[in-house]
Amino acid sequence: MRRRLINSTLAVVLVVIAVFGISLVIVESRTIESSARESVQSDAVQLVGVVENRIAAGEKVSPAALARQIDSDRYAVVRVPGQAPITLGSPPKGEVIQAHDTGAHGESAAVEESRSVVSRAVGRTLLVILAVALLAVAAAVVLAVQQARRLVAPLVDLAETAERLGSGDPRPRHRRYGVPELDRVADVLDSSAERIAKMLTAERRLAADASHQLRTPLTALSMRLEEIIATDDHRTVKDEATIALGQVERLTDVVQRLLTNSRDPRSGSAVAFDLDEVIKQQMQEWRPAYRGEGRLLSRSGTRGLRAVGTPGAVAQVLATLIENALMHGSGAVSIHTRVTGNQAVAEVTDEGQGVPPDLGSRVFERTVSGRNSTGLGLAVARDLAEADGGRLELLQQRPPVFALFLAREGAERTQDGRRGPDDDGTPSVR
Repeated sequence: MRRRLINSTLAVVLVVIAVFGISLVIVESRTIESSARESVQSDAVQLVGVVENRIAAGEKVSPAALARQIDSDRYAVVRVPGQAPITLGSPPKGEVIQAHDTGAHGESAAVEESRSVVSRAVGRTLLVILAVALLAVAAAVVLAVQQARRLVAPLVDLAETAERLGSGDPRPRHRRYGVPELDRVADVLDSSAERIAKMLTAERRLAADASHQLRTPLTALSMRLEEIIATDDHRTVKDEATIALGQVERLTDVVQRLLTNSRDPRSGSAVAFDLDEVIKQQMQEWRPAYRGEGRLLSRSGTRGLRAVGTPGAVAQVLATLIENALMHGSGAVSIHTRVTGNQAVAEVTDEGQGVPPDLGSRVFERTVSGRNSTGLGLAVARDLAEADGGRLELLQQRPPVFALFLAREGAERTQDGRRGPDDDGTPSVR
């Protein structure tokens, strides 16, 4: 492209020089020749005038008196009645330019000049025009190279930017080149880079959230399958299989919710549901794991609460809190429900060391973890809670108390501030 720009610029300049140069040469040649003829004619008239003046004054007309009236490279013949012709200069060779004039007393003057003088003047003019043309060509080359560099370098840069976008590097470069058209292309590429970056971030976040949200149901399902493998009691197998099928349905709900949120994050599915049922289901799922660790999982607080939200999302949040208490906490774990204002609150606490002081305000940030985990669990749980108007908070760092706040619907059936049995009607197990 650079060569094409240079060649096209030079072609335009050469055409302009050819058109105007040839026209200028023709005009200047004619002007020089016309000027030479007028000068020769002027010399002839001047000679006749001098001769008339001397005759009128009674003075002698001599070559010495007329020699100063013409140029040295011209030849003149002056004829005065009653005198021999007077010649001035040397006769020119070759073609000549002639002029003749006659006075009132019969005197005459003929002046000649060699055409070679005119040719030399035309040649000098041609050399000047040629020098100017060469300077114009040189200037055109310099300008063409600079212009080509100014246009080609941004195009190469824009091509590199497009290649970076295609290779998965969506960082905008924010470079501008002072050329409106190229700056427009750069604006479009930067805007595309920002959109691609947002899309990639959203896709990566969706993949991370999906992997984390699917991990907990799969873990619970695997525990149920392990229970089935470990027992020979057909009734127990049937019960565990029924629970496993329920977990598969919840897993399907998680997948559907992930797909729905990826298409339209604003789409909500909040409904009024029985919070006790969700807590009961979670305690049934996590009881085998806690039993295997020799730890207690219990339920206390207000019963019969109806909350507004997405049951699957609430179950996922509680599962995350229960799993964190199992993995990172110690001692007994309690799920306590209560009412505050128009909200239903589910608190999960254990007897462990809790959240380190330096992580208290950042525990819900992505990639922040105090136990070498992914740091996604609590961040995803908070997003799920906020999606339907709830919120997840850390009320106390040591011992840790995480609280899920949900909008409440209706009045509670019973209120019991004392620790009660598990929501399936059986005592807590250790």
